[in-house]
Amino acid sequence: MPVVNSSLKPVSETVETRSTTTRPRRRPTRADALAIGAYVLLGVVVCLNYWADVNNRVSSHLPTDHSWFEWLFAHGAYSVQHLENPLFTARQNAPDGVNMMANTSLLGVTLPLAPLTMLLGPQVVYALYLGGALAATAGTSYWMLSRHLVRSRAAAFVGGAFLGFAPGIVHHANGQPNFVSNFLLPLIVVRVFRLVEPGRWRRNALVLGLLVAYQIFINEEMLLLTALACLVVVVAYTAMRPRVAWARAGTFAAGLGLGGAVALLLTAYPIWFQFNGPQSYRGLQGGVFHSWGEDIVAFVTFPRDTVAGDEAVEATIGMTEQNTWFGWPLVLLSVVALALLVRRSLVARILAVLVVVFSVAALGPEIRFNGELTGIAGPWSYIPEDLPLVEMMMPTRLTLVTTAALGVLLALAWDAVAGSHRPPVPAPRAPEATDRRRLRWQHVVGYAAITLALLPLLPRPLPAEPVDPPPTFITSGAWRPYVPDGRTLVPVPIPSNVHGLSTLRWSALTGHEFPIPAGYFIGPNEDGEGVFGAPNRPTSTLIYQTMDAGELPEISDENRRQAVEDLRFWRASVVVLGAHPREPVLRELLTALLGDPQRVDDVWLWDVRDRV
Repeated sequence: MPVVNSSLKPVSETVETRSTTTRPRRRPTRADALAIGAYVLLGVVVCLNYWADVNNRVSSHLPTDHSWFEWLFAHGAYSVQHLENPLFTARQNAPDGVNMMANTSLLGVTLPLAPLTMLLGPQVVYALYLGGALAATAGTSYWMLSRHLVRSRAAAFVGGAFLGFAPGIVHHANGQPNFVSNFLLPLIVVRVFRLVEPGRWRRNALVLGLLVAYQIFINEEMLLLTALACLVVVVAYTAMRPRVAWARAGTFAAGLGLGGAVALLLTAYPIWFQFNGPQSYRGLQGGVFHSWGEDIVAFVTFPRDTVAGDEAVEATIGMTEQNTWFGWPLVLLSVVALALLVRRSLVARILAVLVVVFSVAALGPEIRFNGELTGIAGPWSYIPEDLPLVEMMMPTRLTLVTTAALGVLLALAWDAVAGSHRPPVPAPRAPEATDRRRLRWQHVVGYAAITLALLPLLPRPLPAEPVDPPPTFITSGAWRPYVPDGRTLVPVPIPSNVHGLSTLRWSALTGHEFPIPAGYFIGPNEDGEGVFGAPNRPTSTLIYQTMDAGELPEISDENRRQAVEDLRFWRASVVVLGAHPREPVLRELLTALLGDPQRVDDVWLWDVRDRV
């Protein structure tokens, strides 16, 4: 098992010479404050385009995901305000509802921020949180590095900046704040490796259990990746230091067991609810994520949302998320740094194992090169698609562990360069002029290489696009007389994972005051497998087909009968159509199905209470 005095230490020392248990406590300094301030400023820059019109802008790349997370912030506020069970909601996908534990619900964030959401609205809180989560992840990474791994604060700053704002993380910031909310993971890793501290394993285990329990309510997938990374570290350390590892194995196992018990005690019911509660499911239909392996060329490609990125490359290798788009300078630097450090640093050797294991594992079921499948079997071809937990994972996301390993490696490399400033102790002789010149050139070359590898990866402000605001009929509350308790408001287009981005926001921006049918979520199909959105009913299918075709199909009496049946299933009170690019044809369709509408404020309204 890893021990503190060898797995958490500066690379400038050998693993046998020093224990972090005797390391003086490092107090916060002005350098720490400047580092955190820089991370916050960078978080503001990444979200800058949202602030231009924060109430009416969403991600250009993942607008539906952006709207879903705005909806989640509103869900947290609604749950707190109405003292409802946050693990389930009936405000979307009425009348069946949505199992929030079985979705990326971010409850560990949306519930504590509920008062702020009630005060400022979900759009503002979304933008604030997105930048804050990026900065917070960089900040906790900086703390981990500066307190446990490196001496140089500058080295910790570089590593923390990469861990918080790495290309794959910034890519997910386009509408997926759950994947940038990694601020607990460095703290979890530190506690795992401190379980072997003599006399402190119980305290460390209790803290670890609390952190793991909280992380479950932020992002379970990132917790799983962290657990897999820690497992590889434990195995690698045991292979490299077998006697020391086995001497501490009992203490480590006891601490791990206690921490796991604490986490399980705190999360047993939510986890049971996730897999057995209403609207739970078993796996995703067809293993939709199983084939998302990483392209080999992606490793040396500059990511889209950086200063060196180019959107055009997505047309060739952009088949997956940009988790490994490091660019060739960083890949080259990493290879050189590992080659120079592995002989002197145990940590570097373990990082090399992490990089190789998770980069290879991320290649998926078939090797892809420059956007083309090669026919060569990848590692995931040997993994059953229905294997529990694994069936829900994307192979490409395994490289987020590679990203973390490279962030630590950058800190170690910078610290190694900075360490050459320090004279040996005791100094056998005064350094000669040639030695000083050699050291000076080592510093220049080392710092320049790291800087030049990272500069192309500086993130640009995330692209944003305008989205139509809700109709005045919705925001003014004019809908209230039409929607009694127990009934739904049916917005058109009916929200789904493809259509109805703007109408999903109607629910979010009114604080979930009225329930809506369908929506954007993962729920069970008739076979119990997870699918995106609610199974289409005949009327919603007809609406989507009409939107896509742009013309009115022939409407039969059967279509009208089915429309009434679907509205009855949804417990509808009114059907509402606001401004939309397809508004004329949608109004024709709904008129053919339900009769003439009323014009109320800025919407067309079909009052169906007397028919359903």
